[in-house]
Amino acid sequence: MADKANKEVAEEKAAKKQEENAVAEMATEETQTEETKKPAKEVSLKESNPEKFLADFNWHNYEEGIDPIDDGKLEEFEKLVAANFVDTLDDEVVEGKVVFITDRDAIIDINAKSEGVVSLNEFRYNPDLKVGDKVEVLIDVREDSTGQLILSHRKARTIKAWDRVNAAHDEATIVNGYVKCRTKGGMIVDVFGIEAFLPGSQIDVKPIRDYDVYVGKTMEFKVVKINHEFKNVVVSHKALIEADIEEQKKEIIGQLEKGQVLEGVVKNITSYGVFVDLGGVDGLVHITDLSWSRINHPNEIVELDQKLNVVILDFDEDKTRIQLGLKQLNPHPWEALGEELKVGDKVKGKVVVIADYGAFIEVAEGVEGLIHVSEMSWSTHLRSAQDFVNVGDEVEAVILTMDKEERKMSLGIKQMTPDPWTDITKKYPVGSRHKGIVRNFTNFGVFVELEEGIDGLIYISDLSWTKKIKHPSEFTNIGDTLEVVVLELDVEGRKLSLGHKQTEENPWDKYEDEFAVGTKHTATIAEVVDKGATINFNDDIVAFVPSRHLEKEDGSMLKKGDEAEFQIIEFNKEFKKVVASHMILHKEEEAKIVKEAVKKQASSQEEAKTTLGDANSALQALKDKMDGKK
Repeated sequence: MADKANKEVAEEKAAKKQEENAVAEMATEETQTEETKKPAKEVSLKESNPEKFLADFNWHNYEEGIDPIDDGKLEEFEKLVAANFVDTLDDEVVEGKVVFITDRDAIIDINAKSEGVVSLNEFRYNPDLKVGDKVEVLIDVREDSTGQLILSHRKARTIKAWDRVNAAHDEATIVNGYVKCRTKGGMIVDVFGIEAFLPGSQIDVKPIRDYDVYVGKTMEFKVVKINHEFKNVVVSHKALIEADIEEQKKEIIGQLEKGQVLEGVVKNITSYGVFVDLGGVDGLVHITDLSWSRINHPNEIVELDQKLNVVILDFDEDKTRIQLGLKQLNPHPWEALGEELKVGDKVKGKVVVIADYGAFIEVAEGVEGLIHVSEMSWSTHLRSAQDFVNVGDEVEAVILTMDKEERKMSLGIKQMTPDPWTDITKKYPVGSRHKGIVRNFTNFGVFVELEEGIDGLIYISDLSWTKKIKHPSEFTNIGDTLEVVVLELDVEGRKLSLGHKQTEENPWDKYEDEFAVGTKHTATIAEVVDKGATINFNDDIVAFVPSRHLEKEDGSMLKKGDEAEFQIIEFNKEFKKVVASHMILHKEEEAKIVKEAVKKQASSQEEAKTTLGDANSALQALKDKMDGKK
C-alpha cells in the first residue's frame, strides 16, 4: 500500500512537470515570434498594479517551494496512509514481523513507511528466532543518521514484562528464562526482559558445585516471589522438578524400615557427616557412623557422587529425618578380638587422640584403649599427656583392665619400666645426701624430684636454719637444683621426707653462746615497727627491741639509723627468737647506784638505831637508880 501511494504522488509530480515544460516551450516560441515581429512590451501585473499583486500573492507556495495540491487528493492520500501504516508513537508497543536476519540484526516489518532494525543481542533469550516470527517492539529512534528506523525489542518486553510476570505468578505457569550470569548466592535470569534472581538453592534439588555450567542456558522456571515495591522477581527451577520428586519420596518413605539396607549416592560432605541421596530422599550418615575407627573428616572414607550401601538406623515420625550408618554393615571390631588377649599382655598401637587426662591408643581397627596420664610415668608429679606422646606415635603398652561387654580398655606405659620404689631403701636410705630438681610448690613446702618417679617433700621449716620463710618461692624457684638429705622414708605410702637445711651445720648452736642472755653488742637500728624496732647483728641474727627498751638515758627514743649498745634479754634457739634492750644498760646502772644508796642508808640507820638504844638504856638505868630500884 505504501508503494502504491508513493507511485501516485510520483505520477502526479511527473504530469505537472510535463505541463510546466510544455508551457515553457510555448512561451519561448511566442517570445521568438514577438521578437521577430518586435511587438510592444507587455506590462506585468506586478508592474501595472503592485497592490493587487501583493494581495493575490500565494505566500505558502513561495515558502514551501511546491505547487499547491488539490484538497481532495490530500484527503484521499491521508486515508490511504491511515489504512496502511501504523502510528509509530514512542511509548507504544507494536507487533512486528521478522522479515530478514543478518549476523548482527533482525529486520522487522511493523507496517510503517520503512522496516526497522533490532540488535540480535536482544533475542539472546530466544536463540531459535527465525524469519516469519512475530515479535513486540518499541520505536527507539524514528530515523538515525542513515534514515533507518531503530526498534527495541528489549524495551517492549520490559513494558509488557510485569503483566506477564504477574500473570505467570498468579496462574503458576512455566516461563522460559535466559541465565545471564552468576551473582552472590545464585544466578541472574532474563525473564520477559526482566532480570530475575535465581537462588542457588532453587537451581536443582541437588547441591550445585559448579554454577558456571548454567550460564548462557535457556531454562524453564516458575515465578515464586514478586516484590512490587522494589521490582524484584525470584524464580525457581527446583520447584518444577520437586513435584515429581515428591511422588518418589512418598513411595520410598512408605517402604522405610529400621535395619533396611539401601543403595545411595553421596550428595554432600560436611565436617560432621555425609548426606546420601536414596533416590529423592536424603539421609545423614554422622561422622561417628562412617567407620569403627576414628577419623578427622568424612572425606577420608567417602567422596562425592560415590555409590554405597547404607543401613537405616533411625528416622522421625514423619520420616523426614533419616539417620543412616555405614560402619554398621560390618561387625564391631571388639567382636573380632581373640580370647587369648588378656590383662597384663603387651600391645602396640597408634596414638589417635590426646586429651588433658590421657591418650587414646588404637590397638586394632576400631579398638581403642586409654592410657591415663597417671599411667604414663612413675612420677607422682602429674603432667599433661602431650609431655609424653603425640598423635600418630607408635607406642607399646600393658593392658591394665579390659571389659569386652562395655568395650573399654585401659593401658599403661610406665609398666614397661621397673618401678623405682622397688629398691628405694637401697638407693635413698635415711640420712643419705642427694641432689634433686624443684618441681612444685605448696604453702607448706617444696616437692623435689630425685629421679623419674621418686619425689620427696621438703617442709618449709627444713629449708633454712636462720631465715624465716613464709612461702617456698622466697627461697627457691621451679627448676632449681637443691641438695637434700633423706629425713624419713615410707615405702608402703610411697612418701619421702627431705631436708635442705640439714646439709649444713646449725649456726644457732654457736650463736647460743655468742648471744647468750646478758651479753652486750653494738648495732644500728635497721627498721622501726609498730611495737619496737629491729637490729641486725649479722646475716642470720635479727633481734627485736621492744618500744620501751629504745629509751635513751636522757629520756629520748632511739631512731632508725642510730647506733647504740644493746643487751640480750632473751634468746630462743628453737624458735630463732632474739630480744635486746638498750634501756636496760642505763637503767641497770641507776638501779645499782640506788641499791648501793639504799644499802648505805640502811647501814646508817642501823648505826643510829644502836647508839640511840644505848642512850636509852643508860637513861633508864639512871632513872631506876634515882627511883631506888637498884
